[in-house]
Amino acid sequence: MFSDKKEDQVSERNLIARNTTIIGDIKSEGDVRIDGNIEGNIEISGRLIIGKSGVINGTSICENADIEGTFDGKLTVNSLLTIKSTSKISGEVVINKLSVEPGAEFNVTCSMKNSVKELKHQNVSKKEEKKSAAS
Repeated sequence: MFSDKKEDQVSERNLIARNTTIIGDIKSEGDVRIDGNIEGNIEISGRLIIGKSGVINGTSICENADIEGTFDGKLTVNSLLTIKSTSKISGEVVINKLSVEPGAEFNVTCSMKNSVKELKHQNVSKKEEKKSAAS
């Protein structure tokens, strides 16, 4: 009569509180909010949220990210990276979409995943159009 589907659809939210330091790796299938300090690797299937007091030094892979605090390292965001005005980000960033508020510090090497594929596809389509027109 009752289905377990609701349990599968609920996303867990984990919280690393202020004045907490973790040295090591974190892996989660839910969302993670960090208001403390992390030194290590983070792999998240959901949203990574770095609060104003949050600091990450290391490598992070996530679906979406909202950053208000400090990040230094390699950040891979499969969907949308939102950078708030209070954030300080340095290192290497690989993203799909980017939103930056004025005032944010964004000193990174940045590459966008899908933009290269779209450009190559557009160039191929234009070449095919020129060949068709010439025929």
